Amino acid sequence: MIEKHKGKSIAFAVFLALAVFLLVYLGALPGNSRAREEGSEDQFRSPYEYIKLFTDTLNLVQKNYVEEVEVKKLVYGSIKGMLADLDPHSSFMPPDMFKETQVETSGSFGGLGIEITIRDGVLTVVSPIEDTPAFRAGIEAGDRIIKIDGELSKDLTLMEAVKKMRGPKGTKITISIMRKGALSLQDVTIVRDIINVVSVKAKMLSDDIAYVRLTQFQTRTSSDLNLKLKELKDEHQLSGLVLDLRNNPGGLLQQAVAVSDYFLKSGLIVYTDGRISKQNMRYQAHDDGTEGDYPIVVLVNGGSASASEIVAGALQDHKRGLVMGTPTFGKGSVQTIIPLEDGSAVRLTTSLYYTPSGRSIQAKGIEPDVLVEAGTVVKREPGKGLMHDLKEKDLKGHFENAKSSPEMNEAHPSRDAEPESGSGIRPEAESEGGAESAAAAAGEDWRNDIQVVRALELLQGWKVFRQLDNNR
Repeated sequence: MIEKHKGKSIAFAVFLALAVFLLVYLGALPGNSRAREEGSEDQFRSPYEYIKLFTDTLNLVQKNYVEEVEVKKLVYGSIKGMLADLDPHSSFMPPDMFKETQVETSGSFGGLGIEITIRDGVLTVVSPIEDTPAFRAGIEAGDRIIKIDGELSKDLTLMEAVKKMRGPKGTKITISIMRKGALSLQDVTIVRDIINVVSVKAKMLSDDIAYVRLTQFQTRTSSDLNLKLKELKDEHQLSGLVLDLRNNPGGLLQQAVAVSDYFLKSGLIVYTDGRISKQNMRYQAHDDGTEGDYPIVVLVNGGSASASEIVAGALQDHKRGLVMGTPTFGKGSVQTIIPLEDGSAVRLTTSLYYTPSGRSIQAKGIEPDVLVEAGTVVKREPGKGLMHDLKEKDLKGHFENAKSSPEMNEAHPSRDAEPESGSGIRPEAESEGGAESAAAAAGEDWRNDIQVVRALELLQGWKVFRQLDNNR
């Protein structure tokens, strides 16, 4: 008898929440005028009639289903289905799942270190977080997770998938992924670990051009960025910065705003727009504490999402930084967690992010100013020439330049000589201290990262043109 009463109380509490949600979802005014305007042939005209349909169905299942079913299970399942039909980021959290989101991960629990979403109905990796088990296992942005420990993921909500991937530190999990271009599933076994991410990494790429990598937007990201740049400026006169947001899945909105504010003197950083106007937000930049006005190249890719896109979009719209790389992920929606009376909660998309110029990030992402695909710098073997366009001197029987002197020929080595790129990177140069040694010590040979190399070359070229302009 007590159990029955408890079940009814839970059902009634969730029913009230469901009723309120349906009123908002279907339109608060009886008659649903929008449906009438669109000429809907649906026999129901009032949200209350939809609620009656639900309660009738609930009652029918309770009385006639082959086995007795707990009311809570039916109601929870209904809410899950309702939210899953909206968008990939709206979901229902039972009490245990909601509680986990309120408490930081304890020492006995760990994870894989990936940001996931549901894209085209399939569980998809937004980005692996640097220096985490998933990153070390070779998981890539865009990988589709078909199975989790042998169980198909297609029927899981986003929150259910996250819960399955979390677990005690040291335990193993096998995910089956389908990678773009692959013909079969690939099983990847990963050992869970505590996810302690260093969100800011910095070094010098040359004597005066700095590199800062933001892996995620955490509580201390903006303050750590300030500290790292101060350390570099104490020893170097900066003339440019490469801000690397690739494979950064996002994080805290306030930190994305703070990082943007660090490089902007004034103006709008980002704003949100939703149906409830009083919940809309606008974030402005301030002159106090603004970093120097040296040029910035922002690196992005398909793994740059949410907070990363806010920063890239703000710097791009204010012409404060040039965005380079490939289009970003396109996660520009805001989720609000609304607690329910029984300890569960609804995670509901309530608004969208917009860049200062009014561009929506959602689904479109940020388009780079300079498109540079990912890749590695190809080194050639000593003594072998490079492929090049056909020239006059390549033709058999061509006329020699009679005015060239032996001295001139010595001053201009042949194509077989070792070239040096605009970035000062020799194809076979060994580390000679300074920035290159720091990169090697960190285990990151940026000289093989074509996007970083292109960013460096652009900043060096900009510096040359600025000097030419000053010498006019």
